[in-house]
Amino acid sequence: MSAEEKFKVVEDQKIPVFRILFTGLRILIGWHFLYEGVAKLFVKNWTSAGYLLQSHWFLSGFFHWITRNPTVQILVDQMNIWGLILVGLGLLFGCLTRVASAGGILLILLYYIANPPFIGFVGESTGEGHYLVVNKNLIEMVLLFLFMFMPKQSFLGLDRWLSRIRSKTGDAASTEKEKMAKWQADFGRRELLKDLIGLPFFGGFFFAAFRKQKWESFEERHLVSQPSRTEAVSGASPRGAAFASLKELKGRIPNGKIKHLDVSRLICGGNLISGIAHSRDLMYVSPLIQAYFSDEKVLETLQLCETCGINTMIIRVDTNTIRIIEKYRRRGGKMQWFAQAKATEKDLRSDIDAAVDAGAVAVYIHGGVCDLFVKKVQVNLLAQALDYIQKKGVLSGFGAHAIQVPIACEKAGLNPDFYMKTLNSANYWTAGPRIPKAPNWKPDPKKTVEPEYMADLHDNIWEVTPLQTVAHMKGIARPWIAYKVLGAGAISPKEGFRYAFESGGDFICVGMFDFQVVEDANLVIDLFSKGLKRERPWQG
Repeated sequence: MSAEEKFKVVEDQKIPVFRILFTGLRILIGWHFLYEGVAKLFVKNWTSAGYLLQSHWFLSGFFHWITRNPTVQILVDQMNIWGLILVGLGLLFGCLTRVASAGGILLILLYYIANPPFIGFVGESTGEGHYLVVNKNLIEMVLLFLFMFMPKQSFLGLDRWLSRIRSKTGDAASTEKEKMAKWQADFGRRELLKDLIGLPFFGGFFFAAFRKQKWESFEERHLVSQPSRTEAVSGASPRGAAFASLKELKGRIPNGKIKHLDVSRLICGGNLISGIAHSRDLMYVSPLIQAYFSDEKVLETLQLCETCGINTMIIRVDTNTIRIIEKYRRRGGKMQWFAQAKATEKDLRSDIDAAVDAGAVAVYIHGGVCDLFVKKVQVNLLAQALDYIQKKGVLSGFGAHAIQVPIACEKAGLNPDFYMKTLNSANYWTAGPRIPKAPNWKPDPKKTVEPEYMADLHDNIWEVTPLQTVAHMKGIARPWIAYKVLGAGAISPKEGFRYAFESGGDFICVGMFDFQVVEDANLVIDLFSKGLKRERPWQG
């Protein structure tokens, strides 16, 4: 081998600056992918369902379908986790870089489509910052495209080493070439060390990930748990922890009928979403709920309810509610809205008009309004409101806290499509009404609440005569949506749901936090699968 040839080989072995830069960039992106996958692998019950549910752009129907099928969701989650890990390892070590880049592009493209950083989309704002069209996913995707088309010699990594092995084994070399190959092989030992540059980075990754996992385990044992940490482990799937229990969903909530509409037996109530909590003398509860239920949290909760098979929500009529519902619809939300309308003697129509214009499929008059009209012997106003709702072409109903409301409406010959009537056992461990052990009186239609119960009325106590409610509703052949079945959290769902259904409620309306939705859905599914003991025939 001539001196000139040897000099050329040595020149070829030099590491240009651009090769160092591109190798470093590849390793950084590989580290990011690898940790995204490893972090998800070790987060208990991690799922991408929350991220997929928030999708309302291209392919949103497909993403939502995934969340409605637990087996498919589990498969997608595992493919996501191991896809990230394999792509990360490939990029970190520079092994099959083009294949790893293509896999990374596919993953990131799906993340971007599911929640793009466009105006009005969840992806526009995250816990880590704000984006507009361009975010870190798009930037990484462009870089991976670049990696796919760059020559293998542009990087230090195992791809170069594999290429040299293939070139040596496939070369029927002449004598002079064999001499050159032997000289290069000796020099190649140093090249191999360069191409193993990913190894020390992998060691550093393993050490850092182990320390972080150890620290988080310590936090979990000794400090207050912080759900936001598990949400933050992946920019590609924020808010995932809130939906982890979707994997525990036992099936679909059964439905019933209210006239022509299919209605889920469990209905999403609107008090919490509206920031209202009947909380006795705990003054901080309502502000706390209002702070928790941001727009995004309301949308997450509604989307989670829908995924569990809850197809109906009951929410009041006001400007903020209509704004949220419109936002929910724009994101592909399909739950039907039963609107709770207020009314006064001078204005029976405004809330009804607003609800119907905003897409409500049913409107009922607020329970407090109905209580008042019946107490003042103004059932004629309820008749006028009912007639107006029916002329609007939507289902109609009356709400009630007092049993006198359905009694008076039936006596007057009114024909609502359903009643919203409170029902719970009144078995509160605090601030509960003291019901006589063997009440034998019948309610006076002129009185909202009998005098012996007045002293026991507290905020959130709206079912002070459960036995009378059950007895009177048994004779009313209309669908009954039972609400306040948990007494604003004073009664456990397991007890309250069974009592409401077995006492005659055809549907139950329950305000739920997002972390309660799957558990409540499973309770209803279990109750119906194991059978309920009812005396009142199903009316829906």
